Amino acid sequence: MRKLALLLAISILMACSSRKQIDLLVYNAQIYTVDSLFSQAEAMAIKDGKIVAIGNKADLNKEFEANDSLDAQGKSIYPGFIDGHAHFLAYGQGLQTVNLVGTKSWAEIVEKVKNFAAQNPEGWILGRGWDQNDWADKRFPSNEQLNQLFPDRPVLLTRVDGHAAMANQNALELAGIKPGQILTGGEIGVSNGKLNGLLIDNAVDLVASKIPDPSKEQLNKALLAAQQNCFAAGLTTVVDCGLDHPMVKVIDELQQQNELKMRLFVMLSDKKANYDYLFKNGAFKTERLNVSSFKVYADGALGSRGACLLKHYSDQPGNSGFLLSKKEHFEEVAQKIADKGFQMCTHAIGDSANREILNIYAKVLKGKNDRRWRIEHAQVLDPADFKLFGAHSVVPSVQPTHATSDMYWAGERLGAERLKGAYAYQDLLKQNGWLVLGTDFPVENIDPMLTFYAATIRKDSKGWPEKGFQTENALTREQALRGMTIWAAKGNFEEKEKGSLEVGKFADFIILDQDIIKATPADLLKTKVLSTYVNGEKVYQR
Repeated sequence: MRKLALLLAISILMACSSRKQIDLLVYNAQIYTVDSLFSQAEAMAIKDGKIVAIGNKADLNKEFEANDSLDAQGKSIYPGFIDGHAHFLAYGQGLQTVNLVGTKSWAEIVEKVKNFAAQNPEGWILGRGWDQNDWADKRFPSNEQLNQLFPDRPVLLTRVDGHAAMANQNALELAGIKPGQILTGGEIGVSNGKLNGLLIDNAVDLVASKIPDPSKEQLNKALLAAQQNCFAAGLTTVVDCGLDHPMVKVIDELQQQNELKMRLFVMLSDKKANYDYLFKNGAFKTERLNVSSFKVYADGALGSRGACLLKHYSDQPGNSGFLLSKKEHFEEVAQKIADKGFQMCTHAIGDSANREILNIYAKVLKGKNDRRWRIEHAQVLDPADFKLFGAHSVVPSVQPTHATSDMYWAGERLGAERLKGAYAYQDLLKQNGWLVLGTDFPVENIDPMLTFYAATIRKDSKGWPEKGFQTENALTREQALRGMTIWAAKGNFEEKEKGSLEVGKFADFIILDQDIIKATPADLLKTKVLSTYVNGEKVYQR
């Protein structure tokens, strides 16, 4: 009997020793893998930051011995959300300035600026987030009060979309701006022969270029502040659309120090120095940072009437917006980027801007391809131009909350007929069978659940409009989740390493307090991120 017991103990020990060692076993979960079959699982094994197996707990227990385990208590697990279009650094920097999001009048903005200035008595006064479409008086303001309050300090308050700003006289003088000055792709506001402080598109840069460069410490602080809020929202990768090349070193150093754990896909801005840098050095790629594309701006925003339209604005006859550069510039950079093998990602809002860029892409790409050149926003399209996305494998990168933010006034700008080709995500999806979803934060809220809700439900948080906004272009919940995970990864050429929970991929995942595939529309907006993991490491706990 003793002999039998000894043999049994030895066999158990041998079985245990034959099990492979892993770092973490996640079990008792409802895991949405977002693989090609959209399959579900109950458990997954993680080692060295990657998924080594996925299935059920009993099978994984037989194969692996875990140093640590996580009982998900039946909660839903998803791949870490990927924001396919945002401004990560700008968001972090914005946390150190006057927050003007949600303000209901110019008077409220002035009061906020006064309070900020009292607490920060030196240097530039910067703010962002105002939207005159939210005010009772929807006219653009003027800078008279800012001039009176701050005659000796420069003030620059940027509109929510970044395509317009209000500057005081001190800031205008620092930039050397004069009444009647004309520039390509921008407008300088004048009233009764005097500058009124309003700057549209490229005119904003005239003043913004005079703002002193932030120190490395300030940049690090901004990046880490952005990371904290993004992890809390369930984001594990963010696409930062438009940085200059010196930021590559700043970000990489902070990531190498293991302080910045957020994965970033960085598009370099449309500047000669950035082209020279990437063309000379080649793509920069680590597990956490990917720099291999360029962000180009075709036009401005619909809210500030800077979007370039084929016909005049319905609510402003005589104005059809404008391109931010000459057509020759877009043709030149497209050919350069193609010749060097990089990705081109172009901001295009209006139907005219989209047509121009799509036609330029068509000349360079010449049919089906795997270059994954992107149109960022693809917001308003003439029905005849949708097919250009599919014909030349152009990727639509869209932000669903733009639809639900703009739906109150977009019809006034565009008219009923033209509106049908706007925010048309299902029509865009049909072209290639996939698209990229993002938020454009800080233009919109960073919360990916608002993206999911806007994409699928097409209503605001109060349930308006009752039947939804152009619901024929709503996405299904599976499509929306794919757009926020595996398709967003594909838009970055990263679908083999992230975007789904499959063997060999990074263990980037989130646990939510409810199943967003099955939750009621009202419950979607109440969804909370319980925890966020990057490389199998917990980086956020609610």
